[in-house]
Amino acid sequence: MSNRSDRTDVALAKFGIGQPVSRIEDPKLLRGAGRYTDDIHLAGQAHAVMVRSRQAHGTIRAIDVAEARRIPGVLGVYTAADIAAPRYGAIRPGIVVPNRDGTPMRAPPRPALPRSHVRFVGEAVAFVVAETASIAKDAAEAVVCEMDPLPVVTSPSAATAAGAPQLHSEAPGNLAVDYHYGDTAAVAPASTSSATASWSTPWSRASPSANTTPPRTAGHCMSAAKVSSVCAARWPRTS
Repeated sequence: MSNRSDRTDVALAKFGIGQPVSRIEDPKLLRGAGRYTDDIHLAGQAHAVMVRSRQAHGTIRAIDVAEARRIPGVLGVYTAADIAAPRYGAIRPGIVVPNRDGTPMRAPPRPALPRSHVRFVGEAVAFVVAETASIAKDAAEAVVCEMDPLPVVTSPSAATAAGAPQLHSEAPGNLAVDYHYGDTAAVAPASTSSATASWSTPWSRASPSANTTPPRTAGHCMSAAKVSSVCAARWPRTS
């Protein structure tokens, strides 16, 4: 018994609650010894700034990049037309989950830059490459995107309700996958807010009980946004 107690005491002394934990983050975060992307400066280095949509859902009418391309120091301004297939393909889903009937999940294509529609707030519609970060930001502000807003929803349950705005024609009813999670049926609305285009962040229960709190979602089908008639072009955001 004494040996067992000794072993327990040693374990508690090393791993017990309240024991000191060595700080390993101080050099980077407190002493300025960290190295970040902005600390790297290479010969011929360029900087990119994404031009992002303010609309949660909308039809792209036109993207005017002429003024941005005329700014000195700009190396390139690109839209979907500039990177069309076969040069660049769509982003593939990071996770493929079969439906409960064995059929494959619906994985609508997600291009690097959208050609005709945006489907969430902040979706990149163009990007600028320039000699400096400040020039890239100025050029991004000069890009003009005209967009017609479309109806939006802000939750998975609203996205899968009857009559909800259709996000992808490849996923009728905005449903990407329907499967059993343990002993409970679960559905995942088709969402494009995941960078890997895996349409599942996280699952929403199909039939939650009255006493069940639905899980909070990190990515909705379409994010909320203040709807305006035209997506006027002055919204740079670095990524």
